[in-house]
Amino acid sequence: MKDAETLTADVCGFSISKEELDRAFDERFPIWMKEKLQNASVAIAGLGGLGSNIAVSLARSGVGHLFLVDFDVVDVTNLNRQMYTIPHLGMPKTQAIREILTRINPWLDIQTQQIRVTAENARELFAGWPIVCEAFDRPDQKAMLVGSLLSQCPDTIVVSGNGMAGLGDANDIRTQQKLRRLYVCGDGTTESAPGAGLMAPRVAICAGHQANKVLQLIIGGG
Repeated sequence: MKDAETLTADVCGFSISKEELDRAFDERFPIWMKEKLQNASVAIAGLGGLGSNIAVSLARSGVGHLFLVDFDVVDVTNLNRQMYTIPHLGMPKTQAIREILTRINPWLDIQTQQIRVTAENARELFAGWPIVCEAFDRPDQKAMLVGSLLSQCPDTIVVSGNGMAGLGDANDIRTQQKLRRLYVCGDGTTESAPGAGLMAPRVAICAGHQANKVLQLIIGGG
């Protein structure tokens, strides 16, 4: 890939110009919407089933500035529901998702941090980011991040995901505003547990809800 400031990029042997990519985008979005999306900044904490799907949706939608945080590497157990493929095995998820997103839009501003998020570093990591998607696996980690962001980052809106395991009705997954700066996406009941399984469709649907809420916040403020 050539430098992001150039007008043409080479991706996997294919050459594409920024003008060509912009023209395709302009056919589907009004200019004012495109500008809002390009100027928007969104952070994603956790790049597993939720986070990797959210990142791809936001990149495809034209969100210009992304901050992607995860400490983990791609494992074979991730392949059933996450955006990664076999060539990504063993690669840090931050590196793998950057590679995927760059193949979608080489001109995105993508920042990454390979680090475990804790209550002690959450503010340092995410202060200044207007929207943060919480996309962790474990309920205790979800609660930690949501609580830390709401208490320590007063200008940050949090979009959280939980309740998407198993094979329940996809229509039960919905987006709800729980607090002024907190939206929660999921069915409200189904957590990962032995026998429930983490199936690709419901994980992707929940991630879609999170990405869609982010886009609503960017475009319309709510």
